[in-house]
Amino acid sequence: MSRTDSRTEAVRRFNRFYTRRIGALQPGYLGSPFPLPQARVLYELGQRGECTASELGAELDLDLGYLSRLLQGLRRQSLVQGEAAKHDARQTRLSLTPKGRKAFGALDDGSRRAMGEMLAPLPAAHRQKLVQAMQTVQTVLEPTKTKIGLRAHRPGDMGWVIQAHGAIYEQEYGWGVRFEALVAEIAARFIKRFDAARERCWIAEMDGEAVGSVFLVRENRTTAKLRLLLVEPRARGHGLGRRLVRECIAFARARGYRKLVLWTQSNLAAARTIYKAEGFRPVSTEKHNSFGARLTGEYWELNLKGRELNL
Repeated sequence: MSRTDSRTEAVRRFNRFYTRRIGALQPGYLGSPFPLPQARVLYELGQRGECTASELGAELDLDLGYLSRLLQGLRRQSLVQGEAAKHDARQTRLSLTPKGRKAFGALDDGSRRAMGEMLAPLPAAHRQKLVQAMQTVQTVLEPTKTKIGLRAHRPGDMGWVIQAHGAIYEQEYGWGVRFEALVAEIAARFIKRFDAARERCWIAEMDGEAVGSVFLVRENRTTAKLRLLLVEPRARGHGLGRRLVRECIAFARARGYRKLVLWTQSNLAAARTIYKAEGFRPVSTEKHNSFGARLTGEYWELNLKGRELNL
């Protein structure tokens, strides 16, 4: 079996597992009198308040003919009602009846209870791992809905920075614990010597979870250094790396630095592409054996004087 086929089978196997696990195959979803399609329509109407059949079909990715049959069934049970839209009498606005809202409330409570019961037996670490994995699936399959924000560091972030660098660079480059130790040294030095007026750490968050970082530290009165640029795999493809680098450049210029420098490796292609695009230029190289690998270190710098960002 090819690698592509094995991945396809893994997805199909998970789909079979999860539909069984959440009770999607039962005639009444979560013990209700409604099969899953009807329950999902009730839930969407309960969340929206009112909408047209076209809007509902687009949200649920349902064929309008099939949706019409689902709605007819719910209307016969006096759960859904429709009235002409005020702005266009040709359109019908759908909403739940009082009986429908009661059914929606029972479904919503039942869903929360069932998910709580599924999570309760798991250790806290496993619950967190499960939720993160689900967020990753949603982010990968629906990337346009992803929202990423930046914030300053706070207690606990340095531990994440160290762990994330260690895990990602081991997985992608095999650099091992010696690289993780170097990151720990850099993070500890940053906290111990932190100068809030001239230094900064940015943590990128996606759906409340840390997914990226970059540091700007003072080298001397006129020179700052960019360090520890990282973007987790699940957050890539959104321009986050470039955004973090631009934050460093803007901050360095605002604080009066004349030059921004960094140290990277010749095999870190994605990062090097960002640095080049933002105006950094390599000034020297150095071959070295570090982190269990033969590497070529590169020193890059950016002259900040008189240069503005290409937005």
